[in-house]
Amino acid sequence: MLHFSEDPTITRFVPHVAPTARQPEAYVWAVDYLRAPDYWFPRNCPRALAWTLPTSTPADRERILGPGGGERVHAIEYRWVAEFLSVELFAYRFPADHFVPFGEPTPSAVVSVEPVEPLGPPELVGDLLALHQAAGIQLRILDNLWGFWEDVAASTLGFSGIRLSNAADRPTPLDS
Repeated sequence: MLHFSEDPTITRFVPHVAPTARQPEAYVWAVDYLRAPDYWFPRNCPRALAWTLPTSTPADRERILGPGGGERVHAIEYRWVAEFLSVELFAYRFPADHFVPFGEPTPSAVVSVEPVEPLGPPELVGDLLALHQAAGIQLRILDNLWGFWEDVAASTLGFSGIRLSNAADRPTPLDS
């Protein structure tokens, strides 16, 4: 289990209710290897993520991922690029036996209701752009995430939006 942070000095993770939490329970949050790329970003960076599922239609794959687009795309806004390229992000490793899956219908994270100590010191994640490239994940830079987000959320692809409250304002429709 992994937890990503810009703080390399944490020695014990204590359950808490995050300011952005949608549930009242206190947790220590982590993800497995498959969901780790969701967190290859500065903590507060808004991002829209999409990936293919066995049930994704060819039309949605083409429309969202594009021709030759691989299996996954992450989108951020231009105003976050400098921080994305310069952030020092660290990965903490946790023992799996402290965590249970969280999220319906498909878990998107794992949580612990008890304090957790990392298995060792955190590791510097490194070049986030290179990580995306090595993992075959498209990285899109957009003026505004909302149009992309709405397309993804209405598609047959898997998707996740993280820190969307930090995204630029939704564009207003043009007066007709």
